[in-house]
Order: sequence, then C-alpha cells, then structure tokens
Amino acid sequence: QVHLVESGGDLVQAGGSLRLSCVASGRTLTSYSMGWFRQAPGKKREFVAVISYSGGTTDHADFVKGRFSISRDNGRNTAYLQMNSLKPEDTAVYYCAASKNWPVYEYEYWGQGIQVTVSS
Repeated sequence: QVHLVESGGDLVQAGGSLRLSCVASGRTLTSYSMGWFRQAPGKKREFVAVISYSGGTTDHADFVKGRFSISRDNGRNTAYLQMNSLKPEDTAVYYCAASKNWPVYEYEYWGQGIQVTVSS
C-alpha cells in the first residue's frame, strides 16, 4: 500500500510563494512517478506537473510553466511542488498522485488534497 499526505497549503497574497509537500508511507517513492493536480470549485481536476522515478524528466502544464516546479527527494519519500508568483486563479485544492508507470496514463494512488488560497 502507498499512502500519500499533502502539506504546506495556506492562504497567501498574490505574488507570494508556497511549497507543497507530499509524503509517502508504506513504500519508497523510488519506483513511482509522481504528479500534482488541482481542482477549483465548479471546475474539473486538471493536471499541473509530473516527475519521473529518478527526477530526471519533468513536465508542467502551460499555465504554470515558469512559476511552478516539481521535484522529489526519494530518500525522504517526498515529492514537492514549489509555487512562485501565485495568482488568485491558482486557488484550488491541490492533490498529489503516484503511479508505477512511465509514461503515466493513470495514477493508482492519490492524496486527500490540500487547500491553497491566493488573495488579491
């Protein structure tokens, strides 16, 4: 079993920064691709970023490129999402996910989600 728990969500002013963490328990993250998603009220869940097993390959959604960066520390079983230059439209519940596959088409494990609120 793989259990994912997000942390680091908060209320922040536009232009500010946050770093979300996703800690895995039960199994090491070394063999898992990791992704971040978000869902705003009234909208569907959307892809934010993904990182490969070793961290050597990443991809980010167009609307966060240059502002957000995904990373991982396999020794700590933790994935991160560094968010800079935050905008009010970034307000959403953010979820981390894990998959045994690469490329990733479906994620087998999901965290509970954490609120990020950006004020104007």
